[in-house]
Amino acid sequence: MVLRMQSLSPPRRVSVDGPIIVGAGPSGLAVAASLGEEGMPFLMVEREDCIASLWQKRTYDRVKLHLPKHFCELPRMPFPDHYPEYPTRRQFIDYLVDYATKFDIKPEFNTTVLSAHYDNTSGLWHGQATSAGGDQMEYIGRWLVVATGENAVNVVPDIPGLGGFCGEVTHVSHYKSGEPYHGKRVLVVGCGNSGMEVSLDLCDHGAHPFMVVRDAMHVIPREVLGKSTFELAMLLLAWLPLWLVDKIMIFLAWLVLGDLDKLGIHRPAVGPLTLKHTLGRAPVLDTGALARIRCGQITVVPGITRFTNSDAVLSDGTTVHVDAVILATGYRSNVPQWLRATDFFGKDGYPKTEFPNGWKGQFGLYSVGFARRGLSGAAADAVHIAKDLCQVWKEESRPTKKAGRPCYRRSISVVL
Repeated sequence: MVLRMQSLSPPRRVSVDGPIIVGAGPSGLAVAASLGEEGMPFLMVEREDCIASLWQKRTYDRVKLHLPKHFCELPRMPFPDHYPEYPTRRQFIDYLVDYATKFDIKPEFNTTVLSAHYDNTSGLWHGQATSAGGDQMEYIGRWLVVATGENAVNVVPDIPGLGGFCGEVTHVSHYKSGEPYHGKRVLVVGCGNSGMEVSLDLCDHGAHPFMVVRDAMHVIPREVLGKSTFELAMLLLAWLPLWLVDKIMIFLAWLVLGDLDKLGIHRPAVGPLTLKHTLGRAPVLDTGALARIRCGQITVVPGITRFTNSDAVLSDGTTVHVDAVILATGYRSNVPQWLRATDFFGKDGYPKTEFPNGWKGQFGLYSVGFARRGLSGAAADAVHIAKDLCQVWKEESRPTKKAGRPCYRRSISVVL
């Protein structure tokens, strides 16, 4: 009876003086820090109970930043000098926690935005949200910043027979270490950076991984002669056309890694940087998995046709007996599930306008973390968003603004 009465009670309406930021990952934190330094109030809501929940709850223990740290730092705060070139998961989490502390970012945790829409009559955004305890809220403000990112929802493929497989099936978001898989035959579905690293981690813990490579993909060395391949590509792009840099990267990959066709890994016809810029498909940075494939510790297999109760039937007609399946099949955006009545985002949950102009929509709508350019792209978008918002806010508040810098970082008032 109590639950029924709660469900019938009207939501608590909250008027937000500044932007409503949905998501407390690195992208949302970058916007909040940039706004706070200019004295603009904001409200940040986060469905989990911590910042950067993807890194804190859904990444495996051995993961490191794939790019050198100076490409991954957020605005206004570099990484500590003592951090290595490729910070560990724990170091990056510590950096983000310190970042939120430094800029006094205090999200409303355990708050899930169920829907958000723009009201043409009032010129305001309305966000319907619920707390973990079941309380209903309606946030109302002039600006909405979508910072839920590219990795909000697990992608689980619909493979015939998977539901009847008797072994353990887990998404990579729940994988922490290969230790529980010692001595087991494990099928890793997916061959991106996560699939490669999980397969390598399984080897290190005495498991026998089979890695599914269904489509063509680019694999390039993380470093060449001690220099980051990504950094080299960015340097070359400042002087050479994209197609030529692609050819150089492919040549370097062949020079360092050799012919991957013999390993069952085939390169796409389109170059690695072109694929990243057009489709957001990042090349795999090899950190040691290829050496394990060559020596037979990781077995590359083609696509899966179906599962039986104990086997995987492959596209070439062969059958592989496995004890467990790990789905390294990635994530997707969840924006279409809750953002209503706007054509700024496509059905895939990404802005229709491509980078570098996909950060601003109409009627006070902004997006950050959807540029398919990693942390550096998110940081760049965050700076643009904060500059745009603060310019409007300062112009409108100038006649009545008192001297001195506000001491708050967010501002809300209960309407009802």
